[in-house]
Amino acid sequence: MSERARTAPSAPPLVGRARHLEALARHAEAARAGRPRLVLVDGPAGAGKTALLRAAVADGGPFAGMTVLHGGCRAVDAGTGYSGVRALCARLGLTSRKGRASHLLDGGARRALPALAADPETLEGLGAPEGTFSVLQGLYWLAVNLMAEGPLVLVLDDAHWCDERSLRWLDFLLRRADGLPLLVVAAHRTEAGLGAPDALSDLAAHHLPASLRLGPLDTAEVTELVARVFPGQRPEPGFVTRLVSVTGGSPLDAVRLLRDLRTAGLGPDEAGTRQIAEVGGRIVAASVQGTLVDQPGWVREVLLALAVLGDEDTAYLAALVGVSALHVEEGVEILRQAGLVHRSRREPVHDLVRAAVLDPLGAAGVAALRLRAARLLSDIGRSPEETAAQILAVPGPVDAWATSVLRAAAAQAEQRGAPEATARYLERVREAEPDDPDVLTRLGKALAETDPRRSVSLLHDAHTLTTDVRARTATAVQLALTCLSVQRSPDGTRVLADALADLDAGLGADPEPADRELRTLAESALLIVGADEKSTLPEVLRRTRDLTPPPGDTPAERQQLAMLSVLGAVDGRPAAESVRRARRALRAPGVPLGAWSLLPASLALSLADENQAADDALETVLRGSRDSAAVWTYVLALSTRSLYRLENGEVADALADAQTSLEILGQERWGDSTTMPHTAYAAALTERGEVARAEEALAAIKRPHLDRFAWEYHWYLMARGRVRAARGDLDGALDTFRGCGDSLASAGLGNPVFAPWWLEAACLLGGLGRTAEAREAAEHGARLAARWDTPRAHGYALLARGAAAPGPAGAGPLREAVALLESSPARVQHARALLLLGRAVLAGGAVREARDHLREAVGLARRSGCVALARQAREDLVAAGGRMREITASPLDMLTGTERTVAGLVAAGAGNREVAESLFVTVRTIELHLTSVYRKLGVNRRADLTEALRTGGPPPPVLSASGP
Repeated sequence: MSERARTAPSAPPLVGRARHLEALARHAEAARAGRPRLVLVDGPAGAGKTALLRAAVADGGPFAGMTVLHGGCRAVDAGTGYSGVRALCARLGLTSRKGRASHLLDGGARRALPALAADPETLEGLGAPEGTFSVLQGLYWLAVNLMAEGPLVLVLDDAHWCDERSLRWLDFLLRRADGLPLLVVAAHRTEAGLGAPDALSDLAAHHLPASLRLGPLDTAEVTELVARVFPGQRPEPGFVTRLVSVTGGSPLDAVRLLRDLRTAGLGPDEAGTRQIAEVGGRIVAASVQGTLVDQPGWVREVLLALAVLGDEDTAYLAALVGVSALHVEEGVEILRQAGLVHRSRREPVHDLVRAAVLDPLGAAGVAALRLRAARLLSDIGRSPEETAAQILAVPGPVDAWATSVLRAAAAQAEQRGAPEATARYLERVREAEPDDPDVLTRLGKALAETDPRRSVSLLHDAHTLTTDVRARTATAVQLALTCLSVQRSPDGTRVLADALADLDAGLGADPEPADRELRTLAESALLIVGADEKSTLPEVLRRTRDLTPPPGDTPAERQQLAMLSVLGAVDGRPAAESVRRARRALRAPGVPLGAWSLLPASLALSLADENQAADDALETVLRGSRDSAAVWTYVLALSTRSLYRLENGEVADALADAQTSLEILGQERWGDSTTMPHTAYAAALTERGEVARAEEALAAIKRPHLDRFAWEYHWYLMARGRVRAARGDLDGALDTFRGCGDSLASAGLGNPVFAPWWLEAACLLGGLGRTAEAREAAEHGARLAARWDTPRAHGYALLARGAAAPGPAGAGPLREAVALLESSPARVQHARALLLLGRAVLAGGAVREARDHLREAVGLARRSGCVALARQAREDLVAAGGRMREITASPLDMLTGTERTVAGLVAAGAGNREVAESLFVTVRTIELHLTSVYRKLGVNRRADLTEALRTGGPPPPVLSASGP
């Protein structure tokens, strides 16, 4: 068995805990069978939680044959990010040069390194993680790699001292553990204050753990304990009763007291009974002091050093308390013999022992000792976080040196992706320097992901306190982007506008290149933030009309160009202008482009029918977010691509992207705040004729104040209107489309192919015979199309005019629409134009021509995945005397969106693990999807998938040479 799986040395049998070990054995058996479990062991101090865990991981214990990672948390480390993870994984040795080549870090597991390293700066070539998800994902894949070798048990002792990041990771892991051989056992003290109460509560709430409560020993169990300490001696009547009364049945207190009696030469007799009565409460404290009083003074000093520094190098323990290294070695042995220090490591056996030796120093004395320990750790080159852990344990303001250590620790926590620890260090710095804008800014950034509303408040304070115009502009950018994340973009827009005015006044007419880049960055941020809500978008659009597009030579210039391209597109500028700006924004050979450059440019290109360029930009976003595990960006890009594909008649692919986005969202806490995946999913389902499921998808949107937003709201309204029309609620659909038009007008959005409500309204109104209203909607679209000037836009306008004309009068514009849309990517509307043209010429008596158009409409709609439209066209064809079989689903149509995505990736040669990593799901999820794909497509192996996806069904059977 590997070193990490080797269990602890055999422990002495426990008293009164046999049923708890049996319960752990049952949970271990379930985990071995692929039924993951969380077990919480709880009880008061001294109840024997640590002893139970040691017995469980011992040779021959319930976890025998499983890979066991066993670690304990310490109070001093409760504020250090991922300290619990490092305690669990220390024996793996993955941060050494040799360890970093381990197969356990294959694939996405390498992202775990910032959490595993005591000092991330020591890892060569390792940059700061992009958000907390990246590290969580890396640790997840590390656990998966371990489970590839066998069932895994994570045993975390003293979880009440565990840091928040480690508990969040356990939650993250368990939410993705379906089918994995995983058991997580965490022991915590019931009466202790928790290091991360919310995280531990969330862990318990999300996973309904099995609870193992350790209560006091009863009289029979205490009697057994006495017999083990005093073998062969029959206790006096009343001894056990007195022992139970004094100790309350606490195993720690009882063992401590019995050992003291034995050391004093007493036994379970009358003299022992009297001694127990004299001790009374505070047994451990009294025992510790009683042990030390008979020892030389340096033994107490050694215990003090161990209580503060723990299992540290002998020389450093000696330096802390001013004794010799020889005294340290001898003192540790004395304390071990007295049962005060662990036999396997140099630490007090229990927090109660630590408290018993520290409490007599008083708060001031303990603070002085911890600060001395902090300076010692700093002097010997320990990491800032390790040093800061001692400083955090000292209440009240600290001096300038300690403040500098806390600042450095915050930087280290940032590097490992531990925002809670970063904030904790900076909160202490803020106590000493409450008006330092840099501290407030860094603290605000640290809280942006975990507490964005407080982050806004802190960044606002930092901005107010900053006087230098350059620094003030930088804080304004951070503040505004954080406002965007908490749906307060109007506030961010105002702050940026004021900061830009101040910057212009301060820089003068000829700023330096660095100042120009800062100004461009702020201006582009203003465009991003101001374009989020309808209330600020009109002013932002007015602002863009006065801006001179930059050349695009710097990151800020490219970001500004991207925003100018999409804002120009919705402001009624010609498509050619938007395309030029978008292409310049993306022109950066060898230079990584940010999402705020790629996403806006892709939308502008998509609106202008530059589909390949738009798709390339989105693929760059998807690839970058996969590599960095930036899951929010990945979901945004995937759902955006779904909407593009839908408008271009790629319904199956659009559905696959939308459903994959939703599956990823289902694993994330922030999933309820998104709208685009649900909107895209509903729109794709509507095209397939699955109206009830589309309505369910829209009903799942929970984002508050959706009607304030400039982009998501109008996509939502278009999907809502189409669902209502498909359901037969034509009046409701018209109200929704007209409401979309009014909302677009109020926001200043005037692109004919972005949320083309007027086209839908014209088609509905024309079908209802409300010709005048239909023409009004069509003319509105025609005016917009004339300015945008793309084949799709002109085709939409002609389609609307044809739909608005009664009977055969619409044939002329509809013929033109068909010709234009055939040369555009708009396959859905092309099929729709063919359908309406067939109806128009049929009304004029041209039956044969009508059948041709209707048959073509069916074929195009089916190839696009628009099942509902294909069925409509077929019904018209049959009514016109044509013949065609019922529209039935192909095997491919039976695949869910995610199954189609998985099948495509596997057919392209990706392995299950690679697919799982790229889609941020588990290997088990991929296996389940593939099993379903094989069943639906009638194939038995991966090699047949490519042909099945190409033909829409299973490959033809291979006949033997002797076959018929």
